[in-house]
Amino acid sequence: MGQQIYTPAEVLENNINGGVTKSKLTIAKMIMLGIFAGAFIAFGGAASSVAAHGISDVGLARLVTGAVFPVGLMMVVLTGSELFTGNNLMIMAFLDKKITVKRMFCNLITVYFSNLIGAVLISVLVFYSGQLDYSQGGLGAYTIKVALAKAVMSPDRAIVSGILCNILVCLAILMSGAAKDVCGKILAVFFPISAFVICGFEHCVANMFYLPAGMIAASSPDYVKKAEELYNITAAQCAGLCSGMPVRNLICVTVGNMIGGMLCIGTVYYFAHRRSISSR
Repeated sequence: MGQQIYTPAEVLENNINGGVTKSKLTIAKMIMLGIFAGAFIAFGGAASSVAAHGISDVGLARLVTGAVFPVGLMMVVLTGSELFTGNNLMIMAFLDKKITVKRMFCNLITVYFSNLIGAVLISVLVFYSGQLDYSQGGLGAYTIKVALAKAVMSPDRAIVSGILCNILVCLAILMSGAAKDVCGKILAVFFPISAFVICGFEHCVANMFYLPAGMIAASSPDYVKKAEELYNITAAQCAGLCSGMPVRNLICVTVGNMIGGMLCIGTVYYFAHRRSISSR
């Protein structure tokens, strides 16, 4: 029987080659695949909100959310879409001198804003689908609550939470890259992503869905009224979602995600295994 998984050194080599491939994508392909990835992560966020919005116990709600949300990254991995947080691992190809810093950041910046387009598009479509009317507007109120909690997070907490999040996300990418079959890739993605969601860490692309979805929900007087009824969230707090707070959160979380993905995982993993690939 042959080897069932790739070794860590082989995973590194495959990721380096993958980084080279990503750097050579045309801008049009980066945009299309980035929009898909943003939409897929948004679908995971939307589905997990539906599943958890009626659960009052925080731990149980996060467990349910953690069981559903990973479907987003599964779709990204299995369809070959371009996700900003996972693409932070392109740092490996840069360190191996296979791509330039310009090509790396061209991909990251293009994919980042493409992810934003995909996630915002789904947040708009979810609103107009009427989904937020679930539980007599309870889902709309919950959507406001989630967005507000992220928007008021202090910058230092947002950065640290972003670091922890993308450590787990990039580990999920590396682990899925170790698997040679679809079932192995799904399982490899599920557990690290479930862990980051249950822990409540911050993912910039997920927030590209949660924050706009909350802002749109806050434009509805019915959802605002329900948020006050269920969570004691005032109309003034809802109005705050239209200020600069969501943008500040997104910036801080993005910085944290880059530190966690590029430095804590990408750089460390590269130097841990580069001798193994150089001897191949």
